[in-house]
Amino acid sequence: MSLLIGIDVGGTNLRLGVVKSSVGALQLIEEMRFRADFSQMFKTNSPELAWQAILTTTANSIQKVCQQYPEISAVGIGFPGFIDPYTQKIAQSPNLPGLKDVDLSADLRQFIQLPVVVENDALAAAYGEYANQHFTKPTHLIYMGLGTGVGGGLILNGQPFQGEHGVAMEVGHIIVQPNGRQCGCGNAGCMEQYASASGVCLSFFEATQQKCNASEIAALAHQGNQAALAAYALAGKSLAQALAHTLKVIDVKKIVIGGGMSAAWPLMQDAFQTQLRCDLIPVLRNQLIISISSMGDQAGIIGAAMLAKQKMRNVV
Repeated sequence: MSLLIGIDVGGTNLRLGVVKSSVGALQLIEEMRFRADFSQMFKTNSPELAWQAILTTTANSIQKVCQQYPEISAVGIGFPGFIDPYTQKIAQSPNLPGLKDVDLSADLRQFIQLPVVVENDALAAAYGEYANQHFTKPTHLIYMGLGTGVGGGLILNGQPFQGEHGVAMEVGHIIVQPNGRQCGCGNAGCMEQYASASGVCLSFFEATQQKCNASEIAALAHQGNQAALAAYALAGKSLAQALAHTLKVIDVKKIVIGGGMSAAWPLMQDAFQTQLRCDLIPVLRNQLIISISSMGDQAGIIGAAMLAKQKMRNVV
């Protein structure tokens, strides 16, 4: 039995799954979650110390799993950042300030002695979502993941598309508010500064001077709080703006929206649909299939494991 580990690295959690590889399919047989506030680590420590903390936390988690499942043959990791498609080095991670030009796969191999494949977290999730659709022939899919930031992934003809520099589908960094909020990528007014969990928190704080997390703001919105409702409406509007511009460049019919923030989709949906209809090229209106992910954390885990399997097959 061939087993793989798929890991989805988030800003606040490390999600890990043991995946069984069989002919034509991958099956998740166990899922674990480890608390790992990587975003905060980079805010309170030097990049070097924070990076060592990421390596140690990730390696320890993998080693614990390998003790239970010695058949593990490779590890796939979805990481939030710009991943060079040729070297697999992480060039930059906007939500992990100071992290630049690090080699997670090489550094981790020194700890765990297993092949490691690293890919952008949203692209890994896109690949997992694509597998979950059970298409009968190779086709296309766009994934937009709403979490601490906003990531995007593109599957073309059944294969993940990285781009020449590993920044394809960085939809979170499409500018929707010129001269708007400063973003970790170095620009201002990026969509993820409004449509992510951190963006919703910023919108609510600007209106109320109250610091709340996105879940608390969602609860207030369901109670009718106007500032909370406005924060989520702005998130939906900003997401629609970025998606409409993306579809003008990449004509894809199937779009999946996932990530932790997608649980609050009813609070964003009306503003999203109104703005999307306004910004789409008219010929695309009523032609899209937009769905909310039903996979939760599993999309990134399974997609990362699939990428590891694919890489191992190519090497062999």
